[in-house]
Amino acid sequence: MPAEATPPGLVLRSRAAGSVRRPAVGRGGTSGTPSRPRGGGPRRLFERARRAWDRPLTAYYLILGSALLITVLGLVMVYSASMIKALELSLPASYFFRKQFLAAVIGGALMFAAARMPAKLHRALSYPILMVTVFLMVLVQIPGIGMSVNGNQNWIYLGGPFQLQPSEFGKLALILWGADLLARKQDKRLLTQWKHMLVPLVPVAFLLLGLIMLGGDMGTAIILCAILFGLLWLAGAPTRLFGAVLAVAGTIAVLLIKTSPNRMGRLACIGATDPGPQDQCWQAVHGIYALASGGWFGSGLGASVEKWGQLPEPHTDFIFAITGEELGLAGTLSVLALFAALGYAGIRVAGRTEDPFVRYAAGGVTTWIVAQAVINIGAVLGLLPIAGVPLPLFSYGGSALLPTMFAVGLLIAFARDDPAARAALAMRQPRVSWKSMRRRVKKRPSGER
Repeated sequence: MPAEATPPGLVLRSRAAGSVRRPAVGRGGTSGTPSRPRGGGPRRLFERARRAWDRPLTAYYLILGSALLITVLGLVMVYSASMIKALELSLPASYFFRKQFLAAVIGGALMFAAARMPAKLHRALSYPILMVTVFLMVLVQIPGIGMSVNGNQNWIYLGGPFQLQPSEFGKLALILWGADLLARKQDKRLLTQWKHMLVPLVPVAFLLLGLIMLGGDMGTAIILCAILFGLLWLAGAPTRLFGAVLAVAGTIAVLLIKTSPNRMGRLACIGATDPGPQDQCWQAVHGIYALASGGWFGSGLGASVEKWGQLPEPHTDFIFAITGEELGLAGTLSVLALFAALGYAGIRVAGRTEDPFVRYAAGGVTTWIVAQAVINIGAVLGLLPIAGVPLPLFSYGGSALLPTMFAVGLLIAFARDDPAARAALAMRQPRVSWKSMRRRVKKRPSGER
């Protein structure tokens, strides 16, 4: 049969099959539809990643996912790093892990509650939290109530194996109260005057710093100073004013360091490769030994050598060194990547909001977590003096974990409160009508069974 002659039946079938024809796609991809960008796989993958990165819920998932992963990995490393220490104290091997797990459960409840609270409730809680924190920090200095741990008078005994460090809650109190104060002053257009920017924010911060320094905890004082500078930076403090506050704080820090032989010794251990006279750099050097012996992928979970009495505080301040020894460079880079993701998400939340309270609070929380992580990891790497601060969400310590998880809940609440994120979450919620699930049965007569 010739090619031009088509049977009538085939013509009718082809027309009846549908009136819409699929456009033919040529080699060049010109088919009447928008063509995809030309290029190989990496470019297309980059475009997909960029689109996913710009989605409204990116910050929400980054904060939630990175915080949970850091906490879970921290629980694993606390169990591994604290086993020998617990056995040395004639305690069960899982003693420190069980306490940290209990704190993580309570902290998870606090994080969930903070994530569900509206910003107005957070602002209402700022003043009570600040007053309770100051009261507890004053109680620490009363003999018979306050306790001294590792030379720092910053603890309150709660009974049994539980203790409380109120200075850790001082970070959260300063962020919430300072954010509410600056937001109210911004609404009244008062932040253009330097006295309204400094008073009463700086005096209250110095009150908290003084109470902390009475106990000798300079590491926590440094974190509190970083939070104060972060709030001033977000409030738009001029360079001269910012520099003046920084100069005053730096002068006080230099005086406190020079008047303390212990702090001078820690400063001298930066970059040390030998324990030195009287083993004053023992902890810093053995932290480097732990990292160096880990290699690319570590010696294996639980196979650390330095935790067998060589490295002091393996489950608290130097848990990052044990992580490097057991999980290697891959493990430490994973921890750094998680903190980087959390920091980026916090900056994104603070930068995309129009609510001044949300901007100040999110920026303060991000400054707190990132600055503390940098100081802790820098000390383990020998780049900074040992400040005695834990790695946020990772190191052992319930007093540090509880306020940090509540602060993460703040970031989650702020990320959810974004209009685009709220709309995206509303679209993903299942809308099930109970009426559609009921069986519609006709009403039977009363006598029929």
